[in-house]
Amino acid sequence: MISYEQDFYSWTQEQAKLLRSGQLDCLDIPNLIEEIETMGRSEKRELESRLTVLLLHLLKWKYQEIRRSRSWQLSIDEQRIKFEETLEENPGLKPKLDELFKRAYRLAVIQASRETNLSKSIFPEQCPWELNQLIKEDYYPD
Repeated sequence: MISYEQDFYSWTQEQAKLLRSGQLDCLDIPNLIEEIETMGRSEKRELESRLTVLLLHLLKWKYQEIRRSRSWQLSIDEQRIKFEETLEENPGLKPKLDELFKRAYRLAVIQASRETNLSKSIFPEQCPWELNQLIKEDYYPD
């Protein structure tokens, strides 16, 4: 049996082979469970990351009007698409959206403050937008 700790790639291939052949008694169950849980957390982080970047660009769009550009608009459009794709591929994350939205906004404010050199206090403490607004294709805050 290949060791999980010593050769992760080969371990994954061996586990897949064992699953395909129905040799369930030979599986490394504890490490398989850990890897499956890790994959779920990874998808959750991906969704939060997409939402954070979308919020970051929307904050910059709203609070740095003179620097608005086509590039920012395209970044907003791209993040909307990637956020929606990630959520479509992982509908089980929908119940976690409120939690992710709040955390993503807090992170976006920090990043926006760093990137714009504006004080964090300039940005609203609570997100000024609803999630359904943010994902609308033609929404750009004034």
